[in-house]
Amino acid sequence: MKNVALVTGGSRGIGLGIAEHLAKNGFDLAINGIRDESFVQETLENLRKTGADVIYCQGDIASNEDRKTIIEKTKSHFGKLNVLVNNAGVAPKERNDILAATEESFDYVISTNLKGTYFLTQVVANWMIAQQSDNKGFKASIITISSISATVASVNRGEYCVSKAGLGMMTQLFATRLGEFNIPVYEVRPGVIKTDMTEGVTAKYDKLIAEGLTVQNRWGYPDDIGKAVAAIAKGDFPYSTGQVFMIDGGLTIARL
Repeated sequence: MKNVALVTGGSRGIGLGIAEHLAKNGFDLAINGIRDESFVQETLENLRKTGADVIYCQGDIASNEDRKTIIEKTKSHFGKLNVLVNNAGVAPKERNDILAATEESFDYVISTNLKGTYFLTQVVANWMIAQQSDNKGFKASIITISSISATVASVNRGEYCVSKAGLGMMTQLFATRLGEFNIPVYEVRPGVIKTDMTEGVTAKYDKLIAEGLTVQNRWGYPDDIGKAVAAIAKGDFPYSTGQVFMIDGGLTIARL
């Protein structure tokens, strides 16, 4: 029987790159997104062509009720969950200097990126513990997609940086708490990744990359993140709970 992974924000961008590699590596998938299922049918069908059983769990992880719905649909269809990939996230609707940024923008970003992820992880962690109690051979893990913005300051999107820094501590907290159950928890920090979220700053980063922003002289792609997450999800790093995987082309290497 295949292992099952839930990928939040899994119908586009980095999340889709992750879903594609998980499907290729033998996982069945619950894909979460906020768009109506009619908008993602082609994406779902392409994932199913790999042989994966794929369902769509529409919902906003910022909503307590939606989080319950996402988990209940996964539970109803598959009856189990081995891997949670916390990928869903939003950017500020407007980039504003932290001296002028609004409380509304802060709440919007934090409610999805940090609060929603935190409490979804709480629900899933308890379910994973229950599954392990029923089946001693049950294997599970939790992987959170954060960002280099957890430590790299961008003063025109402070709320985003704070949310990602919070995910770093969340990973350490759940890794510590779930250690007794042998459920490893990991964080993946992408660098500059070419997705629809970065479309508006393409010219800016084209120039910075050409000038040496990254050690590896190119953009990152969802495929780069997907490969890393699939390796973690398969259990290739069983003794690395709480650790951070940097997928940033060397951007965060301190250089002179």
